Amino acid sequence: MVAWNPLHEAQFPPGTPVCVTLFTERRGRPVRAEVVGVVEAWEDKPTGSWFAGGKDDRLWLKRLRLRKADGEVTSLVVDDTTAMARIEPSKS
Repeated sequence: MVAWNPLHEAQFPPGTPVCVTLFTERRGRPVRAEVVGVVEAWEDKPTGSWFAGGKDDRLWLKRLRLRKADGEVTSLVVDDTTAMARIEPSKS
């Protein structure tokens, strides 16, 4: 698995099956979560956060939209702690 970088948009184009590993801190401990799906799109979207600055300022985040095997579509915020790996598509 490799940590996310801006080149991932080219390395993992739409239609690519991937395993995304997200890391975050909770109560001072690292928490790991894995999400498996097919890349639908890469998007830069504003947070809409009130602390981003003035009225017209936006904090933009890189988001990855995935379609899971059960059909659920999920949007993940990716950063430099996110790891991604290409996986073989399931044969079901």
